[in-house]
Amino acid sequence: MKPFLEIRRDPAIQSNTQVIGLFLPYLKPFAGRITVALVCLVVAKLANVGVPLVMKRIVDGLDAGHAPLMVPLALLAAYGALRISTTLFTELREILFVKVTQRATRAVMLQVFRHLHEMSLRFHLQRQTGRLTRDIERGQRGITTLIDFTLFSILPTIVEVALVLGVLMYSYDWTFVAITVATLVVYLTYTVLVTEWRTHMRRRMNEFDSQASARATDSLLNYETVKYFGNERWEEAHYDERLMLWEKAAVRNQTSLSVLNLGQSAIIAVAVTLMMWRATAGVVNGAMTIGDLVLVNALMIQLYIPLNLLGFVYREIRQSLADMERLFALNEMKVEITDVPNALPLQVDHGEICFENVSFHYEDSRPILENVSFSVGAGKTIAVVGPSGAGKSTLARLLFRFYDVTEGAILIDGQDIRSITQESLRSAIGIVPQDAVLFNDTLEYNIAYGRTSAAHEEIEAVARMAQLDDFIARLPEGYATQVGERGLKLSGGEKQRVAIARTLLKRPRILIFDEATSSLDSRSEKQIQAAIREIAREHTTLIIAHRLSTIVDADEILVLEHGRIVERGQHISLLATKGLYARMWRLQQAEQQRTEREVGRL
Repeated sequence: MKPFLEIRRDPAIQSNTQVIGLFLPYLKPFAGRITVALVCLVVAKLANVGVPLVMKRIVDGLDAGHAPLMVPLALLAAYGALRISTTLFTELREILFVKVTQRATRAVMLQVFRHLHEMSLRFHLQRQTGRLTRDIERGQRGITTLIDFTLFSILPTIVEVALVLGVLMYSYDWTFVAITVATLVVYLTYTVLVTEWRTHMRRRMNEFDSQASARATDSLLNYETVKYFGNERWEEAHYDERLMLWEKAAVRNQTSLSVLNLGQSAIIAVAVTLMMWRATAGVVNGAMTIGDLVLVNALMIQLYIPLNLLGFVYREIRQSLADMERLFALNEMKVEITDVPNALPLQVDHGEICFENVSFHYEDSRPILENVSFSVGAGKTIAVVGPSGAGKSTLARLLFRFYDVTEGAILIDGQDIRSITQESLRSAIGIVPQDAVLFNDTLEYNIAYGRTSAAHEEIEAVARMAQLDDFIARLPEGYATQVGERGLKLSGGEKQRVAIARTLLKRPRILIFDEATSSLDSRSEKQIQAAIREIAREHTTLIIAHRLSTIVDADEILVLEHGRIVERGQHISLLATKGLYARMWRLQQAEQQRTEREVGRL
């Protein structure tokens, strides 16, 4: 079994103080509402502490030998009013604060979502979807827990402790206050120390949970591949491997929780016993009344019930902060591709593309492109061919500015794409990728994604141009047909036609076709190639192709090998040079002839 990576705190977030500091700005817009909620909190606690004070007066009145009806009605009314006031102001506080909790959570989640879309392609190629979504889910839950427990549990408990200590100090001798303070110190010290010890267990449990989620998501997304190779048991074993680690961490976490709860209960039990011993002794020697005994008992119950909850709350807050670490670490990750200050929108007059001495590498030891220079004139079509791994698709990614060039520059109508806004750049370019991935929605939604404001008639028009209309007409639900996750309900050719249609709907000035017909049959390919040629007349077009028969009409063909342009020219002239292009052409023609002979035999 391969060891898992060591679990460490994310370097982007070094402390809980940083997590809280990153979160506080999201609460700032609600300062007024929070202030009113805190006022309600204080009033509720004043009423709560007032209840045992009134009860003492009532008990002392009864103890003096008076009949029950002689107890002043004002005391009974005050008792009832304090009881209802406690509930009333507590609920008002919650009503005021529910909007704060939900709106702040919404703002954080939206910011993280926006930030993830701003991250570079490099980040998204390296991420694990299952792990990422689980970290986000836990972070969202942690935000709600942090707000609720901090403002609904910790602050009320602090207020109540202060009020109880004030009453004990004012009404009784110092020993009551000493016992209470000593209990608080011991209880809080024990809770903090044990909870800190438990926090690393929580982090490990979260880490293994994320690993298990990532493994399950990756396996289910690749369901067909698992079935092709009959590796269900293999996937189960790897998933269970991570679940086993999560199980062990979860057991340790729960065991440590039991240790914490037992110690907290023991401390409180000793404290309550000491307080009742002092109160009973005071009644016996005449220094205190029965009402005082009732008051001390009620105050201790009111104090130690929330104090016992405080241990749970502190534990949950620490766990919530641990859960929030990854969420805010995601949001603090540096965005690799950014607009320069005062970047201007791209002005596309003709749509001329120019690669000037472009070099690019993901790592210093792995060059992808070296000193590549070419131009695509306005309205012209340039095709790029070459062996796998030659760097063809990297040209499209650089043009979209998913990465920045290592050396050189890419210009559109004379404007360096690094000096213009990414939004305007990408709005001017349309791409039909080799692997067309669709959203789990309807056909109409996926086509309309090219321009979300498009009318249905426009969607139908581009579907006809992409040779998709006959296929849709045969479907019972037509354009409302669900395509499944990543478009898995459609064939490869159908997905590519949808991708072509939505790119045409975008109406870009520059078109990129990256193996755009690789999944089509010969008849459909010829039809779409004719449509592409018609569309390309009005656009600047870059075609990345494997099948050379699809680009024989290009204005210029570039042949890439090992990241360099080794040949360039039109189809006929390249064949005449008898170089790499000519060899590729002969091999493909021979392969096609073999395929046709085999089909003829069938």
